[in-house]
Amino acid sequence: MFIKFLGHASLAITIENIKILVDPFVSGNPKASHIDVNTLEADYILVTHAHQDHLLDVEDIARRTNATIISNFEITNHYLEKKLTCHPMNHGGSWDFDFGKLKYTNAIHTSSFPDGSYGGQPGGFIIEGSNKTIYIAGDTALSYDMKLIPLSFNLDLAILPIGDNFTMGVDDAIFASDFIQCDKILGYHFDTFGYIEINREEAKQQFNKKGKELILLEIGEAIEL
Repeated sequence: MFIKFLGHASLAITIENIKILVDPFVSGNPKASHIDVNTLEADYILVTHAHQDHLLDVEDIARRTNATIISNFEITNHYLEKKLTCHPMNHGGSWDFDFGKLKYTNAIHTSSFPDGSYGGQPGGFIIEGSNKTIYIAGDTALSYDMKLIPLSFNLDLAILPIGDNFTMGVDDAIFASDFIQCDKILGYHFDTFGYIEINREEAKQQFNKKGKELILLEIGEAIEL
């Protein structure tokens, strides 16, 4: 399993040659200007919620690649009306795709489309594929629901927001890593704009003091599990 950071909360995940994009917001992110959105490949696009900084490039990529959009009922209905291929899910549900098992998890945030229309309840995803299991939290506050995850999943990596202000910050992300029983964390949703800028070295040190690893990738950089 390869995971590439595309900036903000955008990820490109490859599982046995299957391409998955998560919350593609590339063309609107000046810090990701070196990423050509028109070359991104996708068999599936996972959308955690309807805010513009998570779905700006969904429609264009889905039309170009014929990718299947996976999200909540309201978001998939929005794209079905645009004649795009979708698979609706909702909290607590799971489905076996060709890349592995996908579970839709709770998140505490808001969710509306750029025009203000209702985007359903936000969520996150757990992916079990290629003998690895990862948790993509989406935009969320710290939640006691996270304690349910290790009852069913043994995580190899958790991808958590750490930018604070709109989501968890570093301190709450450390608590979250305890709740989900995963000490290897990939941070995202940070440094894109002023409200969510962090001190990277300080954040890594805070995790290290708790015996945990915080991975902060540069935009375009990838890791392999």
